Amino acid sequence: MADRISMRARSIAFATALLASTAMSVSAQAESKHYSFGYDQPHTTGYGVVGDVFNAKLMELSHGTMQIDQFPGAQLGQEPQMLQKIQTGDIDFIISSTANAATVAPESGVLSLHYIFKSEAHMIKALANPALTKAVGAMFAEKVHGAHVITMATLGLRDMYAKKPIRTLADIKGLKVRVQATATEDATFPVYGAQTVHMPFGSVYTSLQTGVVDVAENGVNVYLANKHYEVAPVLSMTEHEANCSVVWVSDKLWNSLTPEQQGWVQAAAEEVARVEPAKAIDLEHDSAAKLKKIGVQVISDVKKDEFIAVAKPLQDKLAGELGPNAVKILAVVRASE
Repeated sequence: MADRISMRARSIAFATALLASTAMSVSAQAESKHYSFGYDQPHTTGYGVVGDVFNAKLMELSHGTMQIDQFPGAQLGQEPQMLQKIQTGDIDFIISSTANAATVAPESGVLSLHYIFKSEAHMIKALANPALTKAVGAMFAEKVHGAHVITMATLGLRDMYAKKPIRTLADIKGLKVRVQATATEDATFPVYGAQTVHMPFGSVYTSLQTGVVDVAENGVNVYLANKHYEVAPVLSMTEHEANCSVVWVSDKLWNSLTPEQQGWVQAAAEEVARVEPAKAIDLEHDSAAKLKKIGVQVISDVKKDEFIAVAKPLQDKLAGELGPNAVKILAVVRASE
């Protein structure tokens, strides 16, 4: 009899513990909050790496109570539109290029200066430098209200693509080049002898197809993922500019978080800075190999020294025109080599 009572007691205790555990699990799931995370590139690019790394770390640190829902491919708007929405709190997190962020803080165009990053290794090292993130964050804090930058990332170095090779400076003269929303690109490409054309990224494919522009430029993986090779089948490895980007959080969301939750978000952002750049470069190399296999002409013997000879004298001049924050950022990039 005593044994039966003991077994029954143990069964009741087990059932009670199981119910309690289930209740806690259901409660935890109910308390889990989802946050919007928008960007304008496909998930298969480095932006998807940013989202995945950020979400995994945030989920880990918050014990599953905080997670992001990714909206790639400009589902929440092109970058200029998302930069407005993040400030009003209509989106929780976004990624934007530093070039397009020049629409809200012109000094961010300093990171679009040509040939300030001397190699992929230099760019990775610079982006991992906390001094750069701090300088960039301080710059945006002076100009932007309603959102702030929590980390930096990259899509690699930018290259030019068209229907014909661009091996030398003479090859780009007179051509119409699509540029981003920064004064530094407006100032640099005309010195090469090209004409600049502004347009959102989503219009690039059709514009190359119809001849509205002759040349576009972006990272190799972006070129592949968006199938721009279909209308511009020659990729010239100019490596003229870094594809720098920043991750923003809306102040509306940030101010609603507890100090502990803010710490989790910032730690997840720091994980992005630590991990993403090298992964993005791996994507660049893998993409170049895939492009060659499908017949894209990849020009590796670009005479970059001709472009550098024109671009380098502009660096300090343009940074100075942008402002003191730009000068500081340029100094940090150079010191990170």
